[in-house]
Amino acid sequence: MPALFIGHGSPMNALVTNKWTEDWKALGESLPRPRAIVAISAHWYTDGTGVTAVSTPRTIHDFGGFPRALFEVQYPAPGDPELANDLTEILAPTPVLLDSYWGLDHGTWSVLVRMFPKADIPVVQLSIDGTAPPETHRALGERLASLRDKGVLLVGSGRAARELRTARSRRGALRADARPLLPTSLYGRRAPRRRRGDLSDRRPERRRVDARGEAGLAPGEHSYPSSELLCDLLPA
Repeated sequence: MPALFIGHGSPMNALVTNKWTEDWKALGESLPRPRAIVAISAHWYTDGTGVTAVSTPRTIHDFGGFPRALFEVQYPAPGDPELANDLTEILAPTPVLLDSYWGLDHGTWSVLVRMFPKADIPVVQLSIDGTAPPETHRALGERLASLRDKGVLLVGSGRAARELRTARSRRGALRADARPLLPTSLYGRRAPRRRRGDLSDRRPERRRVDARGEAGLAPGEHSYPSSELLCDLLPA
């Protein structure tokens, strides 16, 4: 199976039809059916590395200011707790927490709903450690590569450049009250209460590593408001 990096853009791509969504659909149809999918989304940014370890991951609507129809989108793909447990060994010596709260955020489901609309392929989501340097993310990608020979599709979902507020003001593509796409568990309205075994409300306490400069990319104040949109490119 291949390893993919997809610039997921606006979550509205889950509803509208355009060149990108048509390409994602065609890509899904061209691939052999995966046994499972490991998704690395820019929108699960944590202190440490975690993986969803539930049999029925919830669809997370981690954004604000979009049409109600977008909040009604569900992607009921099954999880794969066995694969999640395997990842704790595959990614060693990096500690991996089996997370029981997080599900599939829009970085994952807004793409997969186009690639695999039946939502019948098991999906686990791997978080991005916001305190780890680029070399660590690359090393994780090298360890994940073994899964490709076992029928597991690796999908990194982020974007090389994104700033919704600028896009909104220049193009009028989003509602005036649309909020930047930051994970609600880290920056949002009501962060869920932390429970044992959950990474979902963890905000990196140590200095976040700036992958923009360390990956040899120009920071760009507006194009790269933060590094998480780039970090998932490195494992892929």
